[in-house]
Amino acid sequence: VRLVESGGGLVQAGGSLRLSCGAPGTITSTFIGDTMGWYRQAAGKQRELVAMASRDTTDYADSVKGRFTISRDNSKKMVFLQMNNLRPEDTAVYYCSLVRYGITSWGKGTLVTVSS
Repeated sequence: VRLVESGGGLVQAGGSLRLSCGAPGTITSTFIGDTMGWYRQAAGKQRELVAMASRDTTDYADSVKGRFTISRDNSKKMVFLQMNNLRPEDTAVYYCSLVRYGITSWGKGTLVTVSS
């Protein structure tokens, strides 16, 4: 499944960014059942889950709870990550993921840099 991310950039600490991810080649009725996620990978570190949204639930890493919000627009086959009160430690490449029938697809990633 092809995933297209956008919205990364450079922001000062305390600022906000909104990441977007679309699955343009997906049928809406299929997308509804997909589990969407955002992961991030900082330099020299392993990729970690930031947030996920299934059909009915959402979940967040402890480090972003209360600051980040994941949402999805099934009609547009898109998922979003609203990031508020950003911190320098949030600096990473953020990847969109889609899980369908146990198979994970990844976007190419978008860089988020938070300056102090």
